[in-house]
Amino acid sequence: MTNPEKNPQPTVCTNHPDRSAAGTGLSNGVAVAAGENGPVEILEPRAVPLGGPRGMTVQRTLPQKARSLIGAWCFLDAYGPDDVAATGGMKVARHPHTGLATVSWLFEGHIDHIDSAGNWATVRPGEVDLMNAGRGITHSEFSTADTTVLHGVQLWHAFPDADRFGEPGLDSHRPEPVTGEGFSARVFLGSLLGVTSPVATRLPLTGVELHLEPGTPLEVEVPADHEHGLLRVTGPLALDGVGIPRHGIAYTAPGRATLRITAGDEPALAVLIGGQPLNEQIVMWWNFVGRSHEEIETWRRAYMEEMGFTAPSADSPLPADRVGGSVATGAFEVDELLGSSYDDGRPFPQFGTFPPGQPAPLPAPELPNTTLRARG
Repeated sequence: MTNPEKNPQPTVCTNHPDRSAAGTGLSNGVAVAAGENGPVEILEPRAVPLGGPRGMTVQRTLPQKARSLIGAWCFLDAYGPDDVAATGGMKVARHPHTGLATVSWLFEGHIDHIDSAGNWATVRPGEVDLMNAGRGITHSEFSTADTTVLHGVQLWHAFPDADRFGEPGLDSHRPEPVTGEGFSARVFLGSLLGVTSPVATRLPLTGVELHLEPGTPLEVEVPADHEHGLLRVTGPLALDGVGIPRHGIAYTAPGRATLRITAGDEPALAVLIGGQPLNEQIVMWWNFVGRSHEEIETWRRAYMEEMGFTAPSADSPLPADRVGGSVATGAFEVDELLGSSYDDGRPFPQFGTFPPGQPAPLPAPELPNTTLRARG
């Protein structure tokens, strides 16, 4: 999924991540409450439209200005359940990513995925699709024609600096449910509840879908060196006695070996994420995760040139007079350029080729006039 904001702004941590004393509020979408086992931060969602007046709207809970990361997780959108006949469903044309992995997890509906690494897949409920962007990838996401209700989450996690220029690719996995008294779970990433997902990540991460029956208290043993976030999807839910708003996240810092999750008087659906702190500063803007303003600027320019929105710059292998028609859409012959590179060694095309006959790619927004700052 792309970030559809027309004027995306970098979000910078304005508070020290350890500032979590009970009664101390964090501005910019984060508040702190006294939990049963220590402070719990509550991250409030904000509505972001993916389309026009009748378009689909998502609830974005991560990043916040006062909480940019949970482990290496840097982005979380929750959406639905949406009546596709009313919203039009998901219609996200070709767009780029760098330096991150996207994680798609559905509760209802289906989404068709195409990417420039040559992968075609249908995302289904209970099956994780993790797309490693590496040095650069483009993909599209459209809800299928037979989808009437769409409900799910899209997450991104940032790559550590040492792993961010690898080959792009796609991994899928359907985890078997884990059941216990009053609950069931699907561990789609990492290890929890005695189950380990086979999907590889660049550093330790957790991703789990949880279903709780009304009134169920669930004690979950977690790695004490990880930080965690619990997303409330449906039904009343509390973490360590602190209530969570709909589509909000309850965050706990490293140092806890157990999380106490409690359902209210209705069945509850939640997603638990976590991981070792990234301990790196990142620059995240639009769909790119880098380490400097200059990297983001370079990648944006390459994407716009490869998609045919702007004329090629001096370091591009593309013909100097080429504008209009993206790479591998039949607009011009590109075979002789494959395998070449930009002056700084980036392979061409950085954002791959795409099958012909697909909807036109999305243009990148304009960069802000100020220098993008690192956060984390």
